[in-house]
Amino acid sequence: MSIDVLVSEVGPRDGLQSIAAILPTAVKIEWIRAEAAAGVREIEVGSFVPAKVLPQLADTAEVVAAARTIPGLQVAVLVPNLRGAEAAVAAGAHKITLPLSVSETHSLRNLRRTHEQVYAEVAAVRALLDTVPADRRPSFEGSLSTAFGCTLEGTITLAQVQRAAERLMAAGCDEVGLADTTGYANPAQVTAWVRGVRAVVGDHALSGIHVHNTRGLGLANVLAGLEAGLTTVDSSLGGLGGCPFAPGASGNVVTEDLVFMLEAMGLRTGIDLPRLLAVRKILAAHLPGEPLYGFTPDAGLPLGFTGAHSP
Repeated sequence: MSIDVLVSEVGPRDGLQSIAAILPTAVKIEWIRAEAAAGVREIEVGSFVPAKVLPQLADTAEVVAAARTIPGLQVAVLVPNLRGAEAAVAAGAHKITLPLSVSETHSLRNLRRTHEQVYAEVAAVRALLDTVPADRRPSFEGSLSTAFGCTLEGTITLAQVQRAAERLMAAGCDEVGLADTTGYANPAQVTAWVRGVRAVVGDHALSGIHVHNTRGLGLANVLAGLEAGLTTVDSSLGGLGGCPFAPGASGNVVTEDLVFMLEAMGLRTGIDLPRLLAVRKILAAHLPGEPLYGFTPDAGLPLGFTGAHSP
């Protein structure tokens, strides 16, 4: 089935890195298999960072290996540097994302690297990927984190984001993505940023956005991005996640609410919403006491709702 919008589930990475509990590997795999069975086509399953930094994600290589056996699933991971990219390639990830915080203060806090050091890592990753046979080479995205504002620096201008996007592409990324790490964005800003970044890197090099619902504008910002031409949206089951290095930046967009909005609008996601809602039970069972968000799971589907997924 062809789709109009690719919903990229980031809960197993962004969601789990932000909570104290360590979900057993078998449960992570159960979660990923269940979402894929519901029709989710891309899942960011973990991050190749030192276990001492994020013990919640220490099993990423094992999770990637299991996820790779799921037919039709694009297995994505986050990497902070060349060493992480080497591990991702060895594990067989289909897509790697390396974050560059447009706010250099956040970059130093999050990656402990200046912008110039991050660009050097990107170039090193590109050189690595060029040695990998094309049929095993993962796609390479540079994520423009804190692109709409930063809790540590404040205002981030479009010009700053454009310069960073150009540098990432020049250093070797296949594409860039916009990330509202701190939940500062508004719909008008999203529209301007998408158009502005595409103006300097090309439409083909920017297709996705990662927004937070920190101030209640998550879905509005998604809609602005789609209307500006984006086709990929990150979200997290139950709204798990945020950024542990950006104070107050809670609240990923809830996958269940996102899929409901898109399908209700007649946009095809390829996701069976009732089956997706059932996946939530896995998290509820294994993360007791961890708040799960979402209006659609609480309210249920409207009587007679079919959505664009149905024939």
